[in-house]
Amino acid sequence: LTTEEIVQQVLTVRKDAANFGDMFSNMVFMGMGEPLHNFDNLERALLILNDDFGLGLSGRKITVSTVGLVPAIKKFGDSTAEANLAVSLNATTDEIRSEIMPINRKYPLEVLLQTLRDFPLKRRKRITIEYVMLGGVNDTEGDLRRLPKLLRGIPCKVNLIPYNSNAGLGFESPSDDTARHWQRALMKEGLTVTIRWSKGKDIDAACGQLVTQSQKTLRA
Repeated sequence: LTTEEIVQQVLTVRKDAANFGDMFSNMVFMGMGEPLHNFDNLERALLILNDDFGLGLSGRKITVSTVGLVPAIKKFGDSTAEANLAVSLNATTDEIRSEIMPINRKYPLEVLLQTLRDFPLKRRKRITIEYVMLGGVNDTEGDLRRLPKLLRGIPCKVNLIPYNSNAGLGFESPSDDTARHWQRALMKEGLTVTIRWSKGKDIDAACGQLVTQSQKTLRA
């Protein structure tokens, strides 16, 4: 997308929300597609969104999510555009992360995590670590022990996201008990942890379901 197209999307959503009597409060730049692959246009759009002569949106209300493009994360840290950073971690070993996120083969965990430790943050700001829990893949007790160690030295909060098995990618959802066990254990390690339960399953609008249903329709 161009800078203009990004800003226009925000304007359109804000207008639609107002028509339904809803408040437009927070926004997240994330997939499908990697926001930092389009860094220059994204940065210009953020500057317009932040500026009082643009939309005047606080950077506290905007989040940019990435799979871990290290050079672009560094550029984002040097930018004057204001937004929060979220990183999809999703694994505690390079072996598993490379299987589910090929970007890890180029920027392995050690490199990514050091980049996050070096990332410039304003006072009281934290990086959001997103961890999609895949049943039997990355939700083991070993993963639970490793995660807080990996995050040491990174001012962060953790979003645990139980995988939606209805997305049709061959993975299984973890049990609710497993997700809650992880939350309790990580909080004991001093981390701020939120479980992001999947919503919208009843209307095929949960995470991953739109693309799955679209592919089924195309195959039919």
